[in-house]
Amino acid sequence: MTTALPASADALENGLTEIARLAGAAIMNIYKTDFDVRSKDDASPVTEADDAAEAIILPGLRALTPDIKIVSEESAAKGDVPDVDGDTDFFWLVDPLDGTKEFIKRNGEFTVNIALIAKGQPVLGVVYAPALDKLYYGDPSGAKLIEGDITPEIQKIAVRDMPEDGVVVVGSRSHGDPEAMKSFLGSLKVKELRPAGSSLKLCLLATGEADLYPRLGPTMEWDIGAGHAVLKAAGGVVENMDGSQFQYGKADFRNPFFIARSPSVPVTYQT
Repeated sequence: MTTALPASADALENGLTEIARLAGAAIMNIYKTDFDVRSKDDASPVTEADDAAEAIILPGLRALTPDIKIVSEESAAKGDVPDVDGDTDFFWLVDPLDGTKEFIKRNGEFTVNIALIAKGQPVLGVVYAPALDKLYYGDPSGAKLIEGDITPEIQKIAVRDMPEDGVVVVGSRSHGDPEAMKSFLGSLKVKELRPAGSSLKLCLLATGEADLYPRLGPTMEWDIGAGHAVLKAAGGVVENMDGSQFQYGKADFRNPFFIARSPSVPVTYQT
């Protein structure tokens, strides 16, 4: 699918990078404090950092692309959800602080996620891990990792071919079902099972540090949209468990179980 971007690729990249970094700075200011944790209606945790990041991201996106709707996790939790569906030309998908549990544990594995969705598919996205000072960006021209800000190191990233000594499988650090994972992997030769937080799991595939991420538990679209965009730009895929195309803009934004992988990794689809 080819869809014209709503602004130049450079303008979008520069704008998104700046917005993500500003949100990350706000998150880190709170990370250093004795912050409070509260529960949302679904019992998931939320902190003032989630709100502070969203308060930066939403105005930034509106200034960058005034006519594009925004679906953001914290706004959605309060009932503020624009009318979008899989046929909508464009909408932003935002998780201001993905990996709140990792933020609370202070292990650094949390991210700012911003993705642009067009006709049900991610076309570009930024994943910024402020505690690690790593920013992942993907668009139709490819994917990159930017480390540092003042004197950034920029490298192109891409998925790797399946290693002969076995695949590295990533899974959630705070969620997951080990028995379901074991059953899914079956006879696949596995070198390592590696836990990771937030959308960093998808980015590990995009950099070729891992090969397969079966998600056998609940997620929301904003959890993975930006990471999917980066992985797609790096040559990877995200599929439904039956091998069909993963779609965004679903009525409740809830994801089915899915498989993220390098295309060279064979999987057994479930019908």
